[in-house]
Amino acid sequence: MKDFEVKFCLADSAYITALRLVAGAVCSLHDADIDAAEDFKVCVTESVLILKGCGFDSAKITFSGGDGVVCTVEGEGGNPKPGENEFSLALISALVGECDIKERGGIIERVTLKI
Repeated sequence: MKDFEVKFCLADSAYITALRLVAGAVCSLHDADIDAAEDFKVCVTESVLILKGCGFDSAKITFSGGDGVVCTVEGEGGNPKPGENEFSLALISALVGECDIKERGGIIERVTLKI
């Protein structure tokens, strides 16, 4: 599978359902089991909600495959500020195999997930 990007406006939460479908389709292409795919979709959604809570206007979401499935969710635009993300971060760390959080000045700028 080639890498592909999706630009996502954080002001309209209606697109989260579409993003979850894309994440599920990518997992299916890589033969992820159903439980791992469900957990991955939750983590992608939580990553978007983290960036929205930090004040970003949009997110660039990149999916890639190879050795597992990788999703990078990166905030863009807006007036970023530190957010209350403890619950979302705990959920992500409990559900996904690997997670990398890029933070600057208390503001989460990028979340990378891998199953």
